[in-house]
Amino acid sequence: MTRIAFIGGGNMARSLISGLLKTGTTAADIGVAEPLAEARERLGRDYGVAAWPDHRSAVAGTEVVVLAVKPQALPKVRGELRAALQGEHRLLISICAGVRLDQLERWLGALPMVRCMPNTPALIGAGATGLVANSRVSPEQKALAQRILDGAGLTRWIERETLMDTVTALSGSGPAYFFALVEALEEAAVRQGLPRDTARALAAQTCLGAGRMLTESGDDPAELRRRVTSPHGTTQAALESFAADGLAAITARAVAAATRRGGELADELDREEAP
Repeated sequence: MTRIAFIGGGNMARSLISGLLKTGTTAADIGVAEPLAEARERLGRDYGVAAWPDHRSAVAGTEVVVLAVKPQALPKVRGELRAALQGEHRLLISICAGVRLDQLERWLGALPMVRCMPNTPALIGAGATGLVANSRVSPEQKALAQRILDGAGLTRWIERETLMDTVTALSGSGPAYFFALVEALEEAAVRQGLPRDTARALAAQTCLGAGRMLTESGDDPAELRRRVTSPHGTTQAALESFAADGLAAITARAVAAATRRGGELADELDREEAP
């Protein structure tokens, strides 16, 4: 079995650990470096994995290290982590949003690295993750990275790292767009007189059902939209209102803003490093 260390024991690390345990990895093959004692105790209690306060103990004897800290925490941990990673040709998998492969190589050394962007539905095994590898990653390591992330949901390899900020804007941030839509639908229905709990339940189930139709049917979303839109009916009236208010343009601007912000996050880390 492959031994895996997680640097950081937050929600995303927990979701990946849960997925690994469900797909055959044993708790004995997973270790976590987590500075908070309460979080270490919870990881042991919930998953049976060993957790340490330092990086060296967590990564000792492992083949894969999953970097699962927030980007703003990297300046604090990279020195100790670089020292812990020296001397081994481990695969590093980073789920740090907005952190480029060249930055990771500069801070942590010339290792095989996979940068990926999961999203929060990974917490329930329904995530969507984009992955990109550096030139040092072997085909076997690439397959291993995919197996680790597959436990959290759907995975797709991205050809160019420059597109990872778009992946972040689409699927990384996308759940928040969905929740905002459900909020808006709920509020609109309440204004029309529906009780709030009924409005929320109907909005959430409608979105769930529509999502399942899209993923399970394999049909184009435009075709599914056409099927539910009767000429001169209620759906057409709503869609015409969306179009008049510029839904497509609003969405394009939002995704562009999130993509741009993803690049800015990496630039901010570079500026922090500059003397």
